[in-house]
Amino acid sequence: MDFSFLSDPRYDILGAFWMTVQLTFWSAIGSFVLGVILAAMRVSPVPLMRSFAGGFVNVIRNIPLTLIIIMMSQVVANQLGLRLAVREAGVNPQAFLNSQNFRLAVLGFVIYTSTFVCEAIRAGINTVPPGQAEAARAIGLKFTQVLGIVVLPQAIRAVVAPLGSVLIALTKNTTVASAIGVAEAALLMNTLIENEADKFTAVFLVIAAGFIVLTLPTGLVFGGLAKKYQVKR
Repeated sequence: MDFSFLSDPRYDILGAFWMTVQLTFWSAIGSFVLGVILAAMRVSPVPLMRSFAGGFVNVIRNIPLTLIIIMMSQVVANQLGLRLAVREAGVNPQAFLNSQNFRLAVLGFVIYTSTFVCEAIRAGINTVPPGQAEAARAIGLKFTQVLGIVVLPQAIRAVVAPLGSVLIALTKNTTVASAIGVAEAALLMNTLIENEADKFTAVFLVIAAGFIVLTLPTGLVFGGLAKKYQVKR
């Protein structure tokens, strides 16, 4: 099996996977923050907030991720004119476009993945005994205090493993960013297949191995954290 493309300077395999890591990292942070906010809204005593969050989650979860990423580029950027990157004088136009597409991809991943984070955390909230929230309200704590001090810490500890699964799915979903030209692993694989068609199996094995290296440790780490921080009932 011919792996000679690994040493070809035209193909920056480590750079492509580094882009995948960056997409995953920033998208994971944004998804967790937005997911917590959505989960809080879904259990809020305000009907309007519950309805908005429920509608948002149900709609976004049923839209294909590829469509969301393309919408970020074709609708949000091209039609609505949203610019997430600043084009400075003297900067290579391609560098500006790459930065813009990267940030649009992160925004799309955050919007999509946050709905799964929301549902995971909401499931964790349901595991917290209602008596604890009632006791907190009885001593005068407001809804935000009950949620932030009593409920959410226990809920997140209860869903560490599911959140790990969401993160693994996010890592694999970053391949969709190639649809708008983000130079991550899937785009490089397409380029390799086009230029090195006779080495298809080797290309596939290298890219697959790269994703295994990224996702397998994530599963092991979150599995260990789930056992360590599980809530005893």
